[in-house]
Amino acid sequence: MLRGISPLIPPDLLHVLAQMGHGDEIVFSDALFPAHSIGQRVIRLDGVEIPRLLDAVLPLFPIDTYVEDSIVMVAAPQDDVEDRDLESKYRSVIDKYDSGLPKTTFLEDRHDFYARARQAFCVVVTGSVVKYGNLLLKKGVY
Repeated sequence: MLRGISPLIPPDLLHVLAQMGHGDEIVFSDALFPAHSIGQRVIRLDGVEIPRLLDAVLPLFPIDTYVEDSIVMVAAPQDDVEDRDLESKYRSVIDKYDSGLPKTTFLEDRHDFYARARQAFCVVVTGSVVKYGNLLLKKGVY
């Protein structure tokens, strides 16, 4: 155990966060995401919800402020929204650690998100089970 590092961050995730460079992307996925068929590097955090994980990771992880698409989600179809406040739940945690970040980019097609996730440095599978709960973040600099 390290001081100042949340116990929610296992050693392999801490290693990935340290390896990532400016512009690298990480996906925090819901439990339904096809991570193992999409991501080359997958870490499982079953039982941890994305907002709690964000609260653990963001003190260590700067989000890119130089591009408009550093925070990405999938736009849920109007008739298939499970949690209309999901983005605001994520943003309340994100905005607590970084000010002046761009708005969340919503991709209209989940397959566009999958294509972006294939290029991500890592996919972290969480225990979140809400539909359209996936979140992609681009690493910035201090």
